[in-house]
Amino acid sequence: MADIIARLREDGIQKRVLQEGRGDLPEFQDGTKATFHYRTLHSDQEGTVLDDSRACGKPMELIIGKKFKLPVWETIVCTMRPGEIAQFLCDVKHVVLYPLVAKSLRNIAAGKDPLEGQRHCCGIAQMHEHSSLGHADLDALQHNPQPLIFHIEMLTVEKPGAYQQDPWAMTDEEKAKAVPIIHQEGNQLYRDGHVKEAAAKYYDAIACLKNLQMKEQPGSPDWIELDQQITPLLLNYCQCKLVAEEYYEVLDHCSSILNKQRQGLLQAGQGPRSRVERPGGPGRFCQSAGAGPGPGARREPGAAGPGSPAPAEGQGREGPLPGHLLPLTGPWPVH
Repeated sequence: MADIIARLREDGIQKRVLQEGRGDLPEFQDGTKATFHYRTLHSDQEGTVLDDSRACGKPMELIIGKKFKLPVWETIVCTMRPGEIAQFLCDVKHVVLYPLVAKSLRNIAAGKDPLEGQRHCCGIAQMHEHSSLGHADLDALQHNPQPLIFHIEMLTVEKPGAYQQDPWAMTDEEKAKAVPIIHQEGNQLYRDGHVKEAAAKYYDAIACLKNLQMKEQPGSPDWIELDQQITPLLLNYCQCKLVAEEYYEVLDHCSSILNKQRQGLLQAGQGPRSRVERPGGPGRFCQSAGAGPGPGARREPGAAGPGSPAPAEGQGREGPLPGHLLPLTGPWPVH
């Protein structure tokens, strides 16, 4: 341990062990998954807390060798054993990109797009591009970088292949292949009445597509195609949030879809109407961006749209979760 601490110190990182871990130090080969709680503090006398994963209710999961935007986290967790608690004081050179990383992590905790406001460029270019990150404390840190303290509690260390890979840790090819699978898993969870878990699946699928989209030129055919794949998943996600009575988030996302229609990014209204199907319930026709039926649209209760599946035996015609607060004639359909 002494040699590890000495090497860290040479690189501008001071480690202080608060609680010893269990067993031997893991190998941390590429693909190893480290799950830990973290707390980020200013290095001044006050030690003001910037971020705390426990306050968000979910630990951080880091895959070694995936080029995380804050490389120092990979450096320090690779010196820890399961159950260990330690503090790391890191020089400015290691934490310049922390404001951008913290913004993404805060977006995730708030149920927002972790890539919101970012485009495909290096982290330094993004920092110069944005005058504000939307958080006063991160803006101050971005304009006046300073050393930071990371309080890390290592929970588990899992070898490659011993865990299910999260979407954000996949390659581009793996993301593209995973989206339809995650989509169907979300549909099945929704059919079974597990709305919260279904929302998490839809969110993961959207994150995969958003990550791929960020690497395309906005407005290009590939970018538009990915955006059209995102729309039904986003409507699925909104459906789950509507059932959970989280109305403001539903309004925010649906407004963004309608704004894209107005801007012509989805070329809405130029082609045939596409079916947007609610999992576990009857199909329904609406515009390609999911704007819903036109004024005065009606259908008989329980009447399925063309091409829609019959409800499972034992279920009502309206599916397992009937009724919504939006002014529709039946359940809001989801693809």
